[in-house]
Amino acid sequence: MIKNIIFDFGGVIITLAHAKAVESFRQLGIADAEKRLDPYTQGGIFGDLEVGKITADEFLKELCNIAGRDISYDECRQAWLSYHSELPQRNLDILRQLRAEGYRLILLSNTNPFMMSWAESAEFDGKGNPLASYFDAEYKSFEVKLMKPDPSFFMHILANEQILPSETLFVDDGPRNVATASQLGIHTFCPANGSDWTKEIYQYLVTHD
Repeated sequence: MIKNIIFDFGGVIITLAHAKAVESFRQLGIADAEKRLDPYTQGGIFGDLEVGKITADEFLKELCNIAGRDISYDECRQAWLSYHSELPQRNLDILRQLRAEGYRLILLSNTNPFMMSWAESAEFDGKGNPLASYFDAEYKSFEVKLMKPDPSFFMHILANEQILPSETLFVDDGPRNVATASQLGIHTFCPANGSDWTKEIYQYLVTHD
């Protein structure tokens, strides 16, 4: 029986616009932005930021060096936020509904301080509620210092939350991420970025009821 649902953020809760983000960083002077930005797992200084090896300020300094010009914090933040294409109300509604039905909701996200400066603010849902208000617990890569698809990230959550893989469903748009979770015995659901998964998720919950 599923008791816990672990949700990815980008691609599941919010719709991602990868091409737009690449273009935004290219306009900042990052000529090889497409090479540096991976749809699911970042590398280089982008990965270092998301796994917490460097701070937002250190990332910005390195970005300026790569671009060969001064880039403001706000310019950098806006480039990161260009990843955000849409926040469907249906996704927020189903999170509220699932919690009301007794499921424990957990966020597991490869993310960074720039994205979270918006997501964890009152601007997030347009109604004054931050992302945290929709979850019982949150695990962010730059804080935990682990990134999906590292199995250690999933094992950290299972241990910290004291939950069983057999009672847990993981929802993520990244095939590599769900593959790792599945190998650990966690039930998985891999909807496409931006798709409406709000009804389909119940097929997974009912199947393992």
